[in-house]
Amino acid sequence: MKLLRTGFLIFSLFLFAQFIHAETVNKNFTPEEIKKMSETTAIIETKFGNIELKFFPDVAPNHVNNFIELAKKGFYDGTLFHRVIPGFMIQGGDPNTKDADRSKHGMGGPGHTVKAEFNNKLHKRGTLSMARSAHPDSAGSQFFICVADAPFLNQKYTAFGEVISGMEVADKIVSQPRDKSDNPNEKTEMKIKIVEK
Repeated sequence: MKLLRTGFLIFSLFLFAQFIHAETVNKNFTPEEIKKMSETTAIIETKFGNIELKFFPDVAPNHVNNFIELAKKGFYDGTLFHRVIPGFMIQGGDPNTKDADRSKHGMGGPGHTVKAEFNNKLHKRGTLSMARSAHPDSAGSQFFICVADAPFLNQKYTAFGEVISGMEVADKIVSQPRDKSDNPNEKTEMKIKIVEK
């Protein structure tokens, strides 16, 4: 577990470059907007099947809104799950993964960041959370889904949703053969659909 923690912290440093020149998003939302986000779900489509997500706008409205807005624009479509660690998590959402140059995978973002919304939601199997660099307010577009409990991330990363169906798909993704950077040898592309009531 110590190795997982160290690897996660080292990787987070790679995201720092995008944070330096990015605008930080921190909006206020009305109760009606919070309610609408709480009734919204997302479906991540992959070659292994679908993963359905629900959101926690009551504790992380800016992260939820950011994810929904990026997905609606098609930002995530064609990006890869570029980091998979068995017993820990699967990570995706980097636009750089549309490029074949694997050395740049894990270092991209949307050109803005989201202010940290650390909360009491636990990082457990199925938790949807946001990747970031060493700076708390450096999250952008990269997200991860825990495939096992990860209590060492609690209140250090922003949990903003959870899987409501399709964890078996995440389990298939995390079990794929990978290189020394934990990048799967074969591509696992995603397309994200937002479902609003």
